[in-house]
Amino acid sequence: MDHTTRQASSSASSTGMVDVLVPVALDQTYSYRVPRGMVLKAGDVVAVPLGPREVVGVVWAEDAKPDPRLHNRLKDVGEKLDVPPLKGELRALVDWVANYTLSARGMVLRMTLRMGENLGPERTRAGVRLVGQAPRRLTPARRRVIDVLSDGLLHGKADAAREAGVSIGVIDGLVDEGTLAVEALPPAPPPPPPDPQFAQPEFTREQRSAVDAVRALAANGSFHVALLDGVTGSGKTEVYFEAVAETIRRGRQSLILMPEIALTGQFLDRFTQRFGVRPIEWHSELTPRTRQRNWAAIAAGEAPVVVGARSALFMPYANLGLIVVDEEHDQAYKQDDGAHYHARDMAVVRAHIAKIPIILASATPSVETEVNARKGRYQRVLLPARFGGQQMPHIEAIDLRREMPPRGRFISPKLAEEITRAVERREQALLFLNRRGYAPLTLCRACGHRFACTICDAWLVDHRFRQRLVCHHCGFSMPRPEVCPHCAAEQSLVAVGPGVERLQEEAANLFPGARTMVLSSDLITSIETMRSELNEIAEGRVDIIIGTQLVAKGHHFPRLNLVGVVDADLGLSNGDPRAAERTWQLLNQVVGRAGRDQGRGVGYLQTHQPDHPVMKALVACDREAFYATEIELRERTLYPPFGRLASLIVSAGDRASAEGFARRLVAVAPREEEVQVLGPAEAPLAVIKGRYRFRLLLKSLRGFDLSDYLRRWLAGGPKPKGNLKLEVDVDPQSFL
Repeated sequence: MDHTTRQASSSASSTGMVDVLVPVALDQTYSYRVPRGMVLKAGDVVAVPLGPREVVGVVWAEDAKPDPRLHNRLKDVGEKLDVPPLKGELRALVDWVANYTLSARGMVLRMTLRMGENLGPERTRAGVRLVGQAPRRLTPARRRVIDVLSDGLLHGKADAAREAGVSIGVIDGLVDEGTLAVEALPPAPPPPPPDPQFAQPEFTREQRSAVDAVRALAANGSFHVALLDGVTGSGKTEVYFEAVAETIRRGRQSLILMPEIALTGQFLDRFTQRFGVRPIEWHSELTPRTRQRNWAAIAAGEAPVVVGARSALFMPYANLGLIVVDEEHDQAYKQDDGAHYHARDMAVVRAHIAKIPIILASATPSVETEVNARKGRYQRVLLPARFGGQQMPHIEAIDLRREMPPRGRFISPKLAEEITRAVERREQALLFLNRRGYAPLTLCRACGHRFACTICDAWLVDHRFRQRLVCHHCGFSMPRPEVCPHCAAEQSLVAVGPGVERLQEEAANLFPGARTMVLSSDLITSIETMRSELNEIAEGRVDIIIGTQLVAKGHHFPRLNLVGVVDADLGLSNGDPRAAERTWQLLNQVVGRAGRDQGRGVGYLQTHQPDHPVMKALVACDREAFYATEIELRERTLYPPFGRLASLIVSAGDRASAEGFARRLVAVAPREEEVQVLGPAEAPLAVIKGRYRFRLLLKSLRGFDLSDYLRRWLAGGPKPKGNLKLEVDVDPQSFL
């Protein structure tokens, strides 16, 4: 029966009404009639008509009371899907996140229903079995299939084709001739659960104290936030694994959030060594069928441990008992498209709603987390020393005002000399530069023409490996020309400044016998490629690694003892209020890759500002000096966590429209003493994808309800129409 017929036949026999939230960019629920015989409760996942199509939604309220005059115009719920309902705690999280971030509730719900039309029982897979005589025409391809299936067992259709090296069409032909029979494959059994007793490690005295603390946290099971604060290489992962083990023993699920799921190869290996099996993964690189299977396992409670990117926070866990946020300081936890939210902060909210413990792990805690620990809101669990007695790296600054590299080079003589010695000792060296591509700017020596994006306020980055000039903001690219398009001069184009590709070129010239590898997000084609390259480095098949921030997080390279930061000042001059904090964290993490296994690690910071507080704190390994300076500055200026920020970005196809709307918006802002409205001002990146951008920044006291203020303001202000767009970002991390 199609949906239209089903609706017509049941409209006269409905038994009540429900409010349903659908995963689209709407904040409201819609009322639907419940057909007779269908029983629905809050949280049930249903299919409902929305305009001309049917969508998956969630019952948000039972016994809805819409306007009686609308009763005959309401549509019927189409179907109750055979999946576990969304628990009250998850629905409360959806409401909380939407309210706090001013996102449409439907867009937040969308993150919990990532499967869309794939929700429901897993589709039956077809298998084939050898049952009949050989076909009339026996080709080499058909012979290979018969050989593969000669065991008489049932094989997956696609698996058999792949193993035999043939197309699906060859399999189908053998089915048509009666040589093979098609049968339904039984559903794949769930993977064995992680074993908390599988391989319990030996801990040092300091680690044992931390293990006892996190085990007690997990055993207590109530809401509590702990900061697992350990230097790089101190064994934070192994320590919080013990909280996970305790949670498994108690029959509950654990979620481990990671900032870059592509970087988890070594992590998954360590998990397998500890628990005997791999955890369930959740991230955007999974195939649709794997996502369907994993979503169902999570919802049914058959996934004791889930490791995922920020979206894993919104999965429908059947019995969540622990959340771990690894590298809690990482900027990748902020989502800047769709619903703008910070996964670390929302993880704390989910833990609070679900009344479960949460562990935030970092070697360089965010200032917000550090202040919460200092004020006693979070428990601090310390790991002050590296595992195995390894020393922290020695750090030196190379003053580029006095030790400039030769013209056209970017590696100083001292750093080059130290790399040569490291390679001679058969150790690895890492050259770090947080800039993708070959060069950030290309210009013409003859006329001065600079290559800029046609639709963004940004220079085109030279990518020599791809032979293209690329915009890192909108993705526009063009072939690198042979002549200047402005003056037609030949051989006049020069690269200005270094990127990691240019550093590799320089390293190849300086160290001709060394094996080099570039690790950069634009060169990684898949997670598997990434993991393969990381394994090559870990196995010692690379001498010099040249990398962006991709290499800063969570990797263990046993032979890496030297790190050279080519431009330590790069992140300090972008006008971001968190610039000092981010530079401190990133360089600490990068240098922390050195000396984790054997030998003494050393880090060299090439800088034009050796007297900057961040550089001085890094060289002195004086963490307290950095936090004291940064916290005092934030408190004095009322920046987070002592104040709150929100950003409004107005964009349009022309500058006048964007600026005009922003000014009209400011004119109707409610006047309150606790909040400042700054701007409008042209955004630092004034044009992205052909859209002109103006920014407004709101700044308030910490206890002020900035979300409510924004809601009241925008409700009474002008509404963006036509080509105008207004984005709201509460607690912004980016100021471009």
